[in-house]
Amino acid sequence: MKIFSIGSFLVVFLVFVVCFSQIDAQTCKPSGGIRGTKPPPGQCNIENDSECCVQGKFYTTYTCSPPVSSRTKATLTINSFQQGGDGGGPSACDNRYHSNDTPVVALSTGWDKGGSRCLKSITINGNGRSVKAKVVDQCDSTMGCDEEHDYQPPCPNNIVDASKAVWEALEIEN
Repeated sequence: MKIFSIGSFLVVFLVFVVCFSQIDAQTCKPSGGIRGTKPPPGQCNIENDSECCVQGKFYTTYTCSPPVSSRTKATLTINSFQQGGDGGGPSACDNRYHSNDTPVVALSTGWDKGGSRCLKSITINGNGRSVKAKVVDQCDSTMGCDEEHDYQPPCPNNIVDASKAVWEALEIEN
């Protein structure tokens, strides 16, 4: 996953269109960590500058994400949800692949809330623009560095992993 940066780095504001009646008052702290394992040759897809796990490196894990409000800050990353893309297998919400031309996202584990946000829309604001995208997957913040996760490390707890269509709608170059 490639993290967008201009100057220092861009933080994208999210406005979740789905109804959120509760906002966690607790602070989201790391839940643990895993040690990286070296991917077998050719087994980590580096499309979109995705990171591959490094043997022995410690990766922090999270079961939570920052509380959601109308101005929750997130880091926008780019991901290919197409077959053979750096997103790995089919999307968890619908067991399908999605074109890079479709505005779809994967949310960090805490925001995914066990799949309860599947196939719901969120609005992403950034760069003076706005785009609606469908939640189709989770960017796993609890596990990684294995075949299931395409030998990529766990996601940070504030990631909105977006298709190329989202980046284009926000006029972000990758």
